[in-house]
Amino acid sequence: MSKATERNMIVGLDIGTNKVTALIGEVLPDGEINVIGVGATTARGMDKGGVNDLNLVVQTIQRAVDEAELMADCRVASVYLNISGRHIACQNENGMVPINEAEVTQDDVDNVIHAAKSVPIAQERRILHVLPQEFVIDSQESIKSPIGMSGVRMEAKVHIITCANDMAKNIVKAVERCGLTVDKLIFSALASSISVLTEDEKDLGVALVDMGAGTIDICLYSGGVLRHTAVIPAAGNQVTSDIAKIFRTPLNHAEEIKTQYACALRQLVSMEDNIDVPSVGGRPSRSMSRHTLAEVVEPRYQELFELVRDEIKQSGLDEQIAAGVVLTGGCAKMEGAIEFAEEIFQMPVRLGEPLGIKGLTDYVQDPVYATAVGLLKYGQQDMAMQGPERSKTDVISLWQRLHSWFKGEF
Repeated sequence: MSKATERNMIVGLDIGTNKVTALIGEVLPDGEINVIGVGATTARGMDKGGVNDLNLVVQTIQRAVDEAELMADCRVASVYLNISGRHIACQNENGMVPINEAEVTQDDVDNVIHAAKSVPIAQERRILHVLPQEFVIDSQESIKSPIGMSGVRMEAKVHIITCANDMAKNIVKAVERCGLTVDKLIFSALASSISVLTEDEKDLGVALVDMGAGTIDICLYSGGVLRHTAVIPAAGNQVTSDIAKIFRTPLNHAEEIKTQYACALRQLVSMEDNIDVPSVGGRPSRSMSRHTLAEVVEPRYQELFELVRDEIKQSGLDEQIAAGVVLTGGCAKMEGAIEFAEEIFQMPVRLGEPLGIKGLTDYVQDPVYATAVGLLKYGQQDMAMQGPERSKTDVISLWQRLHSWFKGEF
């Protein structure tokens, strides 16, 4: 087994409302990410992207990380962590610096981005991301990379994503209680967009819609850059709750029925198909029609898709997303969801799965892992910017861990 110091490791931790996923990836010499460890466990103590029971969240994180460590035969020290919830907000800002007819350097770019993000932010909020959209030098607009160009003054347009400080502190605290450090906090939909969108789609204009259990996270791209982000605090758990109430079955069985048998479009389901629905309180299970189940699910999916459509319209970018919508996340996998979304959005829709990864693809080539794979890719970009000295100490081999334990050092 190779020593951990020779291996370039990244760890992505996706804490969702229904599921906690830990992925361990190794960056190969050719720049590809090789997924070598996967840990997934049912989330407890989370609601709509926020922590509501810290101890339960700590336990589920620990389980997921332990599982991934065992599979990858290594020990995790730090993670790239996602964050979501209705507290996420975005704004587009401008900044300007003089360049006095000299050539633009990286320092000038850093300064103008700093000027753009130096807007007043409420004390209870923190900046998650500052993403450059374009630069303007004098009268020349839509510059992607200004380094080496000349002019008198340079302006930067940036997209700023902020979150509530207390929400960020709570989710970071849960991770730190597992003995891990957080390399970076990343907005869930931004991570998903890194793993499932192509550059062509971003250039043409695309809406990334990540449908989870507690929230629907949205990123709108146009001209190759992020223009708008949003979180809708309604998602798959509403569907599960409807099934549980109408069929009078426990929530865990309702979730199972939803993932195995539900269809978002009733016209795709035969009247003859029946399913067994477990009852509560030890009563015998009943046989129900799959078509009846689709009649329960369809109105809720219609409501969710209409909320997304309204958000896209309110952003003013609905005319600029020529590549259509990419649906990802667990709820996007439901039979009929893509066809129904095309009906509601009146534009092309595809299912987004993680792209360009190696290793345990049987596990992670799935919309459920879009955010977790995106965290690995974000981590790879982040490490490349920081240089090679980072990450060498991120992972200790399991053998070293056991050896230290026997010596009483651990």
